[in-house]
Amino acid sequence: MGSIAGARRTTSNMNSIPKALRFARRVPACLAILAFAWSGLPHAMFAAGDNFVLVGATVHTITGATLIPGQVLVRDGKIAEVGEKVSANGAQQIDLSGQHLYPGLICLDSVLGLVEIEAVRATEDQIEVGEYRPDVQSWIAVNPDSELIPVTRANGIAYFEPVPQGGIISGQSGLVAVDGWTSEQMTLQKPIALHLFWPSLELDTTPKERAPNKAKFKSLDEQAKDRRARLRSIVEFFDEAKAYLKAKDAAAGGKATAPEQVPAWEAMIPYLRGELPIVIHADEVRQIKAAVSWAATNQYRVLLAGGRDAAMVADLLAAKKIPVIYEHTFTLPSRSTESYDVHFATPEVLHQAGVTVAFSIGPRTFETPLARNLPYSAAQAVAFGLPEEEALKGLTLYPAQLAGVADRLGSIEAGKTASLFASDGDILDLRFNVKRMWVAGREINLASRHTRLYEKYKNRPKP
Repeated sequence: MGSIAGARRTTSNMNSIPKALRFARRVPACLAILAFAWSGLPHAMFAAGDNFVLVGATVHTITGATLIPGQVLVRDGKIAEVGEKVSANGAQQIDLSGQHLYPGLICLDSVLGLVEIEAVRATEDQIEVGEYRPDVQSWIAVNPDSELIPVTRANGIAYFEPVPQGGIISGQSGLVAVDGWTSEQMTLQKPIALHLFWPSLELDTTPKERAPNKAKFKSLDEQAKDRRARLRSIVEFFDEAKAYLKAKDAAAGGKATAPEQVPAWEAMIPYLRGELPIVIHADEVRQIKAAVSWAATNQYRVLLAGGRDAAMVADLLAAKKIPVIYEHTFTLPSRSTESYDVHFATPEVLHQAGVTVAFSIGPRTFETPLARNLPYSAAQAVAFGLPEEEALKGLTLYPAQLAGVADRLGSIEAGKTASLFASDGDILDLRFNVKRMWVAGREINLASRHTRLYEKYKNRPKP
């Protein structure tokens, strides 16, 4: 991505500097890099001596009973003990009386960190060239200095998944923390999923004489032919990847010569073996059915992202045990025959069918500044039937499970990472405000561009 190109330019410019001068310049530069690297070590290491106990808050453990009030002991960046009374052993006591304590929220399926200003192309780094790029790694392109990250974490979101865009297989994603000096330091888990954007199966029935661009007009037969070609290309791509894996396995067993290493095929191996999930992005009901059928035929481990029409095939998704990363709570109905609340009620329909639902704001660039509104998607679903405990899990535990980090995140339990936040109310209430936040045991400054501008204009001189 852009950062790689920048590194190449720097290397080429160095070649024009005399060798002795280059060496002289490198020594202080290397020392500076080492100093910077030391200062940017993972925050969990600096939290080693920060032992404290949070008391007085209503503790929402997510996996167990809600403690009113409860106490949480944090030691060396991890949760050491949870209960109505814990053994503090001289740890610093932090009083959160009257507040609610939650595990940090997890925002899956977004382009946070990859996009800053949609209208400024230079601030976008979410798309790579090509239809099939499984070797693209989104987390390396995250901008640690994005102004959108502090805005997002101010509403309780502690981790997010930047999703690469473009083409049919856009690449792999990782799970990234909202705190850190560099993208490497911020990345908690990599990779966590491969992203497959299922081709649209809709046909444009607009007559040629009414088409806005007659030069690009295609008949229904031409559209259907293109659609079949796109679907066939997916099958062929995966077949080639499986052939590469078969050749590698044969070479490992001493039965054949190892094939030439291909980065794209190497990236596909954990997904072909079922070690990591393939996230299929699909909204329309025919897309979902086709994708589920393809996954079942090939026995791939898949998740569904988007899921606008998922309620129409809830029983199918439940039978195939396919979780849904639902991003359409506030999307307008797509059909004139649909009720106004069709998308508000979809999470409850899926829950009743036995489908795991995690909430998302989606990977559209326009939605990126609104990632902070993630809790409100769950709150709206609660208003239309989803149990509150399921909504909370859809913001915390279920995303952690889908990202493969449920042993570290998603609930307040002993042994898990101390990524927590305290709010002055229920997070499913629009009026709540996050008061304090810890990521891996380190307290985070909740100041953001929003708060800075508020303070600036609140104190402006009177006319």
